[in-house]
Amino acid sequence: MFSFLRGSKGDGGGSRWIDRLKQGLDKTRRQLGSRLAGLFGAGRALDASLYEELEAVLLTADVGPGASAALIEAVRERARRGRYTDAAQLKDALHGALLAALEPLAVPLAVDARRPFVIMLAGVNGSGKTTSIGKLANYFRGQGHSVLLAAGDTFRAAAREQLIAWGERNGVTVISQQSGDAAAVIYDAINAAQARGIDVVLADTAGRLPTQLHLMEEIRKVKRVIAKALPGAPHEVLLVLDANTGQNALAQVKAFDDALGVTGLILTKLDGSARGGVIAAIAHLRPGSARERPIPLRFIGVGEGLDDLRPFDAGEFVSALLE
Repeated sequence: MFSFLRGSKGDGGGSRWIDRLKQGLDKTRRQLGSRLAGLFGAGRALDASLYEELEAVLLTADVGPGASAALIEAVRERARRGRYTDAAQLKDALHGALLAALEPLAVPLAVDARRPFVIMLAGVNGSGKTTSIGKLANYFRGQGHSVLLAAGDTFRAAAREQLIAWGERNGVTVISQQSGDAAAVIYDAINAAQARGIDVVLADTAGRLPTQLHLMEEIRKVKRVIAKALPGAPHEVLLVLDANTGQNALAQVKAFDDALGVTGLILTKLDGSARGGVIAAIAHLRPGSARERPIPLRFIGVGEGLDDLRPFDAGEFVSALLE
């Protein structure tokens, strides 16, 4: 697969990551596997009821109605082209259709174009945003980049201390203030990064619900201030999503994209969810009318370890899910 999946310090190579990915997807895989095994039993005819049952299985994994219907049609087409006559042959068709659906999400995040490369993170409360920043710091350090963290979550109690702890764990500087607003903290962090020649700035922001209109306006202000501190920044706006929220994640994508122009996604907590199919729903989503492709899924999280947040690879994900 892609070489960028294999370079993190302390990682035992791609095979260890694939093992963790399979373990992390265990709940989703067990739910899908048991039902698909019965569905794809040898000797069953390819009839309308089979496809209806397959669609129901996909829906239980939170693939969503639109994405499920699209996958079923793709599976049907592959079966027609391949002249399949047995249900057992549909496993390969599903594998191929799911891979084709997810491949547009797998766009790696390149941070070499700007210095500092400023990444702004957003998300609802409890999505795993601050933890993801700590893991991203580890990932980028493993790629040989210098990193600075901006403690822009000035609302949540102990958020600053949590980020400082991640900074200490990764050996990177954290810019914070005892008080003040998020925009001021991140502004100072960008100035510090420029003065120190830092490669990557990871800017935390407070969790908020899309229905909290005053807080959505506040995060728009944060983005505007970042652009004043460094024209062209933020270079990436990452929205952190909790896999356990299932289809609710789609509404979050739409709302935050409207507010910020989201350029990439992080899907966390796949290890605690049986809803891993939501990735297919994300691939089917086009939140803005001008978008011809889905918002890239930059990283997925499958555990609590430092190395358990890694770039999304469609081939590895589909294989881990269905094999």
